[in-house]
Amino acid sequence: MEEKSKSTTSMSERWAALLEKQISLDIPIPGLKSLSMQLIIPYVLLTLVLALVGMYVITRLVTSSVRERFINQLFDASRSVADSFVRLEDEQLANLRLMAYTQGVAEAVERGDPDDLQDTLWPLMLNNEIDALAVVDRTGEGVITITDSGNDGEYVASYGDPYGDIPLVAQVLAGEVDDAGDKFIGLVTTNEGDYLFTVGPVPDDEGNLVGAILVGASLDDILASVKSQVLADILLFDPEGVLRGSTLIIPGDYVSTIEEEVELRLQQDSTDVWQTRFSGRRYEVAFSPWLLRGSRVGSLGVALPSNFIVTTMATSRNSFSFIFSLGTLAMIVLGLGLSQNIAKPILRLRNMSQAVASGDLEQKTGVERADEIGDLASAFDEMTLRLKERTEEAEKLYAQMVERNLELAEANDRLQRTRAQLVQSEKLAAVGQLTAGIVHDVKNPLAVIKGLAEELEEEDLGQDVEDSLSMIRDSATKANTIVTDLLKFARQSTPTKELRDLRETTETSLRLTEYLTRKSGVRVTQDYPDTPVLAMVDAQQIEQVLVNLITNAVQAMPQGGDLSAIVSQNHNEVCVEIRDTGIGIPDENMSRIFDPFFTTKPEGEGTGLGLSVSYGIMAQHGGRIEVESEPGEGSAFTLHIPYERSLHDDSEEGSGE
Repeated sequence: MEEKSKSTTSMSERWAALLEKQISLDIPIPGLKSLSMQLIIPYVLLTLVLALVGMYVITRLVTSSVRERFINQLFDASRSVADSFVRLEDEQLANLRLMAYTQGVAEAVERGDPDDLQDTLWPLMLNNEIDALAVVDRTGEGVITITDSGNDGEYVASYGDPYGDIPLVAQVLAGEVDDAGDKFIGLVTTNEGDYLFTVGPVPDDEGNLVGAILVGASLDDILASVKSQVLADILLFDPEGVLRGSTLIIPGDYVSTIEEEVELRLQQDSTDVWQTRFSGRRYEVAFSPWLLRGSRVGSLGVALPSNFIVTTMATSRNSFSFIFSLGTLAMIVLGLGLSQNIAKPILRLRNMSQAVASGDLEQKTGVERADEIGDLASAFDEMTLRLKERTEEAEKLYAQMVERNLELAEANDRLQRTRAQLVQSEKLAAVGQLTAGIVHDVKNPLAVIKGLAEELEEEDLGQDVEDSLSMIRDSATKANTIVTDLLKFARQSTPTKELRDLRETTETSLRLTEYLTRKSGVRVTQDYPDTPVLAMVDAQQIEQVLVNLITNAVQAMPQGGDLSAIVSQNHNEVCVEIRDTGIGIPDENMSRIFDPFFTTKPEGEGTGLGLSVSYGIMAQHGGRIEVESEPGEGSAFTLHIPYERSLHDDSEEGSGE
């Protein structure tokens, strides 16, 4: 690639030199046959004319579109305000459900315990930035009311406030339910000002109504927050057209005028923009429905100042359009002539240079002229030809290098896997030889110790002696079990391979461990292909490996969890994966888990030979075991069993017949 880059740079430099040489030629050409004269004279005149006419026309066309953009901005802001109230409603409903079903709230309402309610709900108010909260008992009396004082997050609590006369609360306490549900939302006037409250029932464990919860936000805070989002002023009106809130400072004597206008628009259902003036500034106001719980509860007015709109020159638009059309037509006619004579071959050269820069070296200019453009095209074709030859040579060398790197990487990977298997096999062979040499000598003394202990137990030697003999016998039995496992490890037999469906082998292993998984609270899932997964294996030995892996997985999930058995295949091998959600394997133990006698289980619960034996079985099958583990997340052991191609192909041919 580096050689390719150098070749491209070299040819580009040569092309630039040739271009400079052509431009520097001093060939006298009379009249407009010179390329420079053909370009300069027409376009200087045309540029001057279009600059004057364009500035004149565009200045006035821009002013005519200002109002249209302004109106679009106003209605976009109106939709954003309505959406903000819908989002606020959803947030308050979510907060209300959270508090109504918080453990202990219903019991505290029944007891009328404000302290318990404050301890339970106050942290939720802080976390969810709730301005006001009230809990009402079944009679409509407030058990506790908590409101934001406005001083750096401080809250004020009061008790015994009457809420029964508020229609929203009365509806909830009466158990009313409408199409939107059993929760209601609306404006409530309090001593601290207007609040938008969402009211919902508080049921006990049996579903009986014990009270109600009010979750609210200050109307002034809501309007200020929405204004900062939509960058427009907001007017809020109730269903009767009464102004309930505003981010504008409106003179008191002008409020009635606004309310009359809103009432008239509500009657006529008008959507026109209303022009008015507040505090010496001209505003335009767009009205939209104020929706809560899907129903209209008032109107929203969104106001933007309009004093920057410039009066357009409507009477001159036709003349400006006519002048601009003539200029455009002249430009088109002249452009066509220039494109045929000069611009077209230049554009062809430009497109070719872009194609060459992107790697397409099959391009040719096809330009044959006797002027400077013809010379430039010839130089460009020569440059492209040389660059193509160099590029093909560089690509060939690069492809050879990539192919050799891939071969080396694959060979190195095979070497590393083979080395790791040889090291592990040497470990297992050494331990097996050592074990085979001493296991018989150990079993015989253990049998004698156990037999003598059992004979002495039959004698009346006293309770202390009998307890000691029992301990000797049990210890000898345990030692004999360990020695037996060692003997099995040392005598790993050559597998008797048959063509088996590994789905059935895996299913058998899960059945053998079904009691263990069910007793430990482990959920087992299986993922098998629909067609048989065949391989030449010793089914009994593979079952031994899978049972060992499943047992280890269950023991790694003392509190229960999920165990997955996954069978898959590709063109080279069959894979059986046992995945758990247990405690995982620490990184420092990953390199030792297949070593004989290495175990992390408590003393007496394992000999550390299970994975070693499994590794040996897989090695005798020409396969391997791969492990992936994340401490605290779980582990996955995957058996990779290679195909024996000749037998496997024969089975496929037989099944095809």
